[in-house]
Amino acid sequence: LSLHDALPISDGNPMGLTLATNLTVLGGNISAVTVSLDITGGFNGDLYAYLVGPNGGFAMLLNRVGVGTNSSESSFGYHDAGFNITFNDSATANGNIHDYQTVSGYAGLLNGGSWQPDGRNMDPQSSLPLFDTTIPSAFLSSFNGSNPNGTWTLFLADLSSGGQSSVVSWGLGITTVPVPEPSTLSFIAMSGLGAILVVRRQRRKTYSR
Repeated sequence: LSLHDALPISDGNPMGLTLATNLTVLGGNISAVTVSLDITGGFNGDLYAYLVGPNGGFAMLLNRVGVGTNSSESSFGYHDAGFNITFNDSATANGNIHDYQTVSGYAGLLNGGSWQPDGRNMDPQSSLPLFDTTIPSAFLSSFNGSNPNGTWTLFLADLSSGGQSSVVSWGLGITTVPVPEPSTLSFIAMSGLGAILVVRRQRRKTYSR
């Protein structure tokens, strides 16, 4: 969704910015989701972002990238200003966005590259060691199997003052598969099971007399 004007994310304000889009034309159930996000300005380490689906699912896209106790991290996170990337659970080549500065040539990969979501489903104001020990779990695969139609909500917040980030655009890539109808074999098996249950009840009733 390209925005007519870049929307600012309030600096140092956990209330953040909520963007939503409504889908009503897709058939089948979700088999994969990707998210494109173009951010300009500010400090990437200040950003916190997640996606909520219309019928279940929750993905943590950003949770203060670079924050932690490892040598490449700090209490403030990475100071790069903006990016234009795609979040994809399958982006194993570049890996998790939280530690992107550990990837060779990361500067170029922040412009058009694909990264796995942060996935750390935790309070972004937590102590530094928790960013290292929390196992990423909130991925885009959480939407798989659900109906894609309805309101999708993207939330973004800047959690530290000093530098204004803005959203230039964001988008969803959704792959669906048809919802399978019960096969004839399934109906036969169910009917057969029902017949067996009836026979067993009749036999038990006869035996009790």
